[in-house]
Amino acid sequence: MMDSITIENFRCFRERQTVPLAPLTLLVGENSTGKTSFLALIRALVEYVADNRQPDFKKPPFDLGSFDEIVYVGSGGQRPDQFKAGFTGDSNVFINEGRPQPVRVDLTFGRRGTAPAVVRRQVEISDVWIVHELVETGEYLLQIGKGDSVWQLDVDLPSYLPEVDLEAYRAFIRSGALLSEAENMSLRRISGSDTFSDADSFFLSAIEQFPVWHGDNQVVASAPVRSKPKRTYDPDPEDRSAEGGSVPTYMADLSARHPQDWAVLKEQLEAFGRPARLFDAIDVRQFGTSPGDPFQIQISPDSGESLNVRRNLADVGYGISQALPIAVQLLRPGTEGKFLLQEPEIHLHPTAQAEFGSLFCQVAATDRQLIVETHSDHLIDRVRMDVRDGKTDLGVDDVRILYFERSGLDVKIHELWWDENGNLENAPQSYRQFFMQEVERSLWPPE
Repeated sequence: MMDSITIENFRCFRERQTVPLAPLTLLVGENSTGKTSFLALIRALVEYVADNRQPDFKKPPFDLGSFDEIVYVGSGGQRPDQFKAGFTGDSNVFINEGRPQPVRVDLTFGRRGTAPAVVRRQVEISDVWIVHELVETGEYLLQIGKGDSVWQLDVDLPSYLPEVDLEAYRAFIRSGALLSEAENMSLRRISGSDTFSDADSFFLSAIEQFPVWHGDNQVVASAPVRSKPKRTYDPDPEDRSAEGGSVPTYMADLSARHPQDWAVLKEQLEAFGRPARLFDAIDVRQFGTSPGDPFQIQISPDSGESLNVRRNLADVGYGISQALPIAVQLLRPGTEGKFLLQEPEIHLHPTAQAEFGSLFCQVAATDRQLIVETHSDHLIDRVRMDVRDGKTDLGVDDVRILYFERSGLDVKIHELWWDENGNLENAPQSYRQFFMQEVERSLWPPE
């Protein structure tokens, strides 16, 4: 699980900032203050360390554009040559004495054509680290270290940080750990002692085993507007769109192939849909027995009607089709990793918005990480009350609010939290000002 994100000269974030991430993190602030860019960066970082490939900042549902559109732009149009990003957390790859070890990854991005590319990476486990840096075109710096001990390997590598250079990388690790010369490589001590302990060698060997975030690298990124409902669906297993287009096919396939799993998911969806006042029951109606046959999603609306009444998803409120993909993705069996959600409250009435807050608490309490961009006071307040009242195992330290505040061209991210009584802590004046003005106006209207 990621514990923090560091950014510098990225989009509207000029100054270096390190902000915490919790099992449930809520991103709040005015429009165009970088919340979606923040989500895009998290996805890019996770996929980089998972796949050992250059991050894709244009992968749906995020499209941050070229390097010039991603790097910070000052008032005179000046752009730095680089931007930086990184994260900390625990990884289940690196276990020592039965405990996951803290991992830190720091990346520096330069320009590769028109796209951003990693030109320096530092991976640190415990207090052992490796730096891999492009110092000039075609020239690399590879170093390993622990404390004041630094060793450097001189070796020819491709002209950009490679997608796949593991053989050279592993030879470097072996050379550093054993302090012996590798063939066609020159290893030299820069500073510190001449020896590495067995524990150091373990961590150095572990760092080479990319991905460093193995087991926690699944990312579900939801678009702010989900797919439109259809009266009848044709199965499309190739649809992996962030708008949730694959969700109806998933439901139909689960219903046909794994009826017991579908029964569990159906019960969970209905347990969410009833208090949200969205639907009482949900079913898949199959037209045939083949997996390729069309199907419909049918629901029983929350209208006091008999549960035997079913209506097509296309014939009920648009909000139901917008909420369903998020609820299914959160509750589907076997889902791990991180959920990056943009404005789940769109098209939902306040009761449903609030119920999403309860669902988020429920899911985050099961060791999954949710980072949610929202403008809904109803959702945020439900999270506050559920944590205060102990509705799940989620405690006050497991939830954070990140408030994005604009000042000119720059944005500052503030960490907010609730105490055990549900009182908001560390909120800057600008966060409280709007709500205080609205309350004052409602109580004392102008004469």
